[in-house]
Amino acid sequence: QVQLVESGGGLVQAGGSLTLSCAASGRTFSTYAMGWFRQAPGKEREFVAVIRWISGNSLYADSVKGRFTISRDSAKNTVYLQMNGLKPEDTAVYYCALASTRRTVLTETNRMDYWGKGTLVTVSS
Repeated sequence: QVQLVESGGGLVQAGGSLTLSCAASGRTFSTYAMGWFRQAPGKEREFVAVIRWISGNSLYADSVKGRFTISRDSAKNTVYLQMNGLKPEDTAVYYCALASTRRTVLTETNRMDYWGKGTLVTVSS
C-alpha cells in the first residue's frame, strides 16, 4: 500500500502563486508516475499534470500549460506542483495520485492506483 499526503493549499488572489506538495510513503519503490488532478464544485475530477518518476518527463493539461510546473524529489518521495498566474477557474480541490505500474495513458483518473485526500485551492478575483 501507498499513502499520499498533500499540503500547501490555501486562499490566494488571482495572479498569485502557490506550491503544492505530496509526500508518498509505504510501498513507493515501484512508483511509475505521480501526478495532480483537481475537482471543482459540481464538476468531474480532471487531469492537471503528471511526471514519470524515472525519466522526469512531464505532461500538462492545456488549461495549465505555461503556468504550472510539476517536479519531484526522488529522495523524499515527494512531488510538487508550482502554480503561478492563478485564475479563479483554478479553484478546486487538488488531489495527488500515483501510478505504481507502467501506463501508456496517465491523464485519466482510472489509470492511477493511489490517491491522496486532497487539498483545497481557492483563487479569489
